[in-house]
Amino acid sequence: MTSPHIPDPTVAAHATGTDADEPMHTPGPPSARLDVRVANLDCESDANRINRSLKGVRGVTDLVVYPSAARVDVHYDPEAVTTDRLKDALRELGFPPQEAMSMPEAPRPWKNPKVIASAVSGVLLLAGWLLGRGGTPEAVTTWIYVASLLIGGYYFGREALEELVLEREVGIELLMSVAAVVATVMGEPFEGAMLAFLYSMSEAAEGYTEEKTRSAVRALMELAPKTALVRRNGRETEIPVEEVAVGDVFIVKPGQSMPTDGEVLVGASSVNQAPVTGESVPVEKGVGDTVFAGTINGEGALEVCATKAFAENTIARIIHMVEEAHERKGASERFIQRFGKRYSPAVLGVGILMAILLPLLATMSWREAVTRATVFIVAAAPCALVISIPITLVAALGTAARKGILIKGGVFVEELAKVTVVALDKTGTITHGAPEVTDVVPLAGAPVAAEEALRLAAGVEARSQHPLAAAVTRYASSRGVEPPGIADFRSITGAGASARIGGREVYVGSPALFERQLAVPLTSVNGEVARLQAEGKTVILVGDASAAWALLAIRDNVRPNAAAAIRALHEAGVRKIAMLTGDNQRTADAIAREVGIDTVYADLKPEDKARIVRELTEQHGHVAMVGDGVNDAPALAEATVGVAMGAAGTDVALETADVALMGDDLEKLVDGLRLAQRNQRIVRQNLALSAAVIGVLVVGAVLGTLTLPMAVIAHEVSEFVVIASGLRMLRA
Repeated sequence: MTSPHIPDPTVAAHATGTDADEPMHTPGPPSARLDVRVANLDCESDANRINRSLKGVRGVTDLVVYPSAARVDVHYDPEAVTTDRLKDALRELGFPPQEAMSMPEAPRPWKNPKVIASAVSGVLLLAGWLLGRGGTPEAVTTWIYVASLLIGGYYFGREALEELVLEREVGIELLMSVAAVVATVMGEPFEGAMLAFLYSMSEAAEGYTEEKTRSAVRALMELAPKTALVRRNGRETEIPVEEVAVGDVFIVKPGQSMPTDGEVLVGASSVNQAPVTGESVPVEKGVGDTVFAGTINGEGALEVCATKAFAENTIARIIHMVEEAHERKGASERFIQRFGKRYSPAVLGVGILMAILLPLLATMSWREAVTRATVFIVAAAPCALVISIPITLVAALGTAARKGILIKGGVFVEELAKVTVVALDKTGTITHGAPEVTDVVPLAGAPVAAEEALRLAAGVEARSQHPLAAAVTRYASSRGVEPPGIADFRSITGAGASARIGGREVYVGSPALFERQLAVPLTSVNGEVARLQAEGKTVILVGDASAAWALLAIRDNVRPNAAAAIRALHEAGVRKIAMLTGDNQRTADAIAREVGIDTVYADLKPEDKARIVRELTEQHGHVAMVGDGVNDAPALAEATVGVAMGAAGTDVALETADVALMGDDLEKLVDGLRLAQRNQRIVRQNLALSAAVIGVLVVGAVLGTLTLPMAVIAHEVSEFVVIASGLRMLRA
């Protein structure tokens, strides 16, 4: 199930993802675009039909078909062709466009032409067999069998001829068509009709299998509501969600889903972000906070200003990226597809040689040789082998998306499974990314108590722009401490700040400020300072020009589940976990000890991180780099797999990373690794099963111990077993 001309810059950027057999598509300057989902688009053959037909329409400048997503993306000149004309062309081909973002559903079996054709073929096959058993003349039953063959083989026979004539390719459908026709011509119409009927069953089931793999995308589509309550011109109006524009104010009542991304204007509530980020605990939202499409409002009503139109919101972006990821092939899948393109013609060639040479080289009749060659063609057909990988990968990508893990394509699922080293950015990945006050320690003999020292520090820091100053003011506010009014604020570069409060000069800054610039003796507190710094905390002092009154310890605190995530990564087979940070070595070592990091690289610039990731890749082969997707972009690009954490709502993170963890949860990386490893196990099982079945059938066909019905039944059963095995990846 390949898709031609899929633009894939992410894959092209990695050596592991390039493939000369999949040409890049460079669109011209389109004037208009039609991006629509269509019904009945189930496989590569359908995609080829659409490509061939629409490319012949005047005005079409570029065309991409996504068979796994049932999407057709057309760029066209509106002066030469209209949207309605393109939609009519799709309907005439048998692929009716769907409304809005709705995912097409497979038709009910009694309305599905392929199912009906297969059923009629089966009824005729049974009727011919019963009539033959009842003594009906052979000529009558032969015509019934021929009718069964023609009806059952109509769809895959048409695909076979189109591939042969228009694509110059020999596919599995042609192998089956040749075998069915040859069996009938050789006087075995029952066997030919049975082959057509059984293979038509697998063709009919293809759409329902494809629909199963699309279940994850359909679940994402169903997250967003169909309508939104919008306030326009002072009136509240319910409109289709597709009509919500940037700047609209929409109202979300308790229990309702967010129609699109936005910023809270009025109200406060807890919001369940699990559908998008995978977070298990609702997040408190208030004025100024960002909400994402598809997340579920809790107990309070919210008024939200839309920041993105429906087609550009987080859910829509995720859906499009998942669909495009379905079309990006992994290395093993591309190998199997290339193998299949060469293998099928080889099977047909060997079958023809068997029919010609066996009577000449062995004591075998022409009839027996042709029969054996026909059985060989069916037995050696690589159906199960070719479908074993794509069905599993698509299911894996969908399951990952449901868990808040956006993987950009099959190649990255394969690479994730091979990762042995994980490099983690510290800030925002292992830690929260925002410094917090952890300790307020009053000093012996100080003229002020701890709370008063905090109040004075908050007064000075309220005027500072330093991140540590913001941590002090946040902590004071959380404790209900009101900062005093100040005068004569002065920033002391690289050391701290001072201000006049109540007639005295108050200083807040580093120990060096007090010891070197103010000449305040700190002998009695140096031990406490060293202890706090050994815990990875930054220490600042509060006091005046004659004495220090209190110590404030500040640290970017470790995420609660960071240590558990590190342990789980080791359990998942990661041999080495490295932390990369711009912080000093002492702070980095303290954090590493706390969470169980193996190796620490500190005092790094962004280019240093990229260099270290490159060195780790050279030493160990497969490295995953986890960062925020913005500051760490060079390091993400150097890694085998770049992973952006907390990517929900962050366009840059979604675009730069190979894998995006939608929530700020490092354990999602563990889930992604285990899912990728499970995917590889199932792929290997499917490949082994497919190869074993083909091997046994080929030997049986060559030795003549296998009949055509036996080969067909074994062939189809193995295909269904492989499909069922691959669909196991849909289970979380």
